[in-house]
Amino acid sequence: MDFVPSDEVLGIFVPIAVYWIYSGIYMILGSLEKYRLHSKKDEDIKNLVSKREVAKGVLLQQLVQAAIAFLVFSLGRDDSTTTSNVQTPITVIVKQFFIGMFVIDTWQYFWHRYMHLNKFLYRHIHSWHHRLVVPYAFGSQYNHPLEGFILDTLGGALAFVLSGMTPRTSIFFFSFSTMKGIDDHCGLWLPGNIFHMFFWNNTAYHDVHHQLYGNKYNFSQPFFITWDKILGTHMPYTLEKRAGGGLEARPTKR
Repeated sequence: MDFVPSDEVLGIFVPIAVYWIYSGIYMILGSLEKYRLHSKKDEDIKNLVSKREVAKGVLLQQLVQAAIAFLVFSLGRDDSTTTSNVQTPITVIVKQFFIGMFVIDTWQYFWHRYMHLNKFLYRHIHSWHHRLVVPYAFGSQYNHPLEGFILDTLGGALAFVLSGMTPRTSIFFFSFSTMKGIDDHCGLWLPGNIFHMFFWNNTAYHDVHHQLYGNKYNFSQPFFITWDKILGTHMPYTLEKRAGGGLEARPTKR
């Protein structure tokens, strides 16, 4: 009999595979200088951590995420029903997606902002992510291990539990969430990008946060800008042509 992986196994490993495949595509497209928000030279010079160290950090975080996902799936498993055969109505899935997005956005906004306000946490924890002055795709999940555990892993577990989604739905939700996070860090403003069409929280919006003058703004991630708008941390920007080619996200005067 052919081996068919369970929804729980797919829910653990598909988002990880999506991360490396999708970010790999963006790294290849990084040679398209006219769509870059920073030059390739700046990416190589300004960043304070090597791509090798970034890859190692991401793999460590994904190992922790996989372990926590396995634990959450195991604790929530109902052996009295076969979840693979249960068809969730599309209206329920859409509702669960929006609940999951709200939970992640809320969790990440307040933790993210607090890690900027608390000098100890910023210096010793969150500054790891800001070593990427010029963000790129597979650096999306590069964090201090403690931050990765608190913001991403626990936030994702909360979204899964509070939304009530099934392991099968989680395959699609966390793959989508992973792609959105990569897109926010890819440093490319490509024409026809569907994320840019539907989300104001996008590549340029988050790029402003990674720059020195935007460090205390645009904390919202990865979906909406709601909390930035409500709590006064929204930094608007304009996209302008960059000297030497390409584009740049330039904050508008407040």
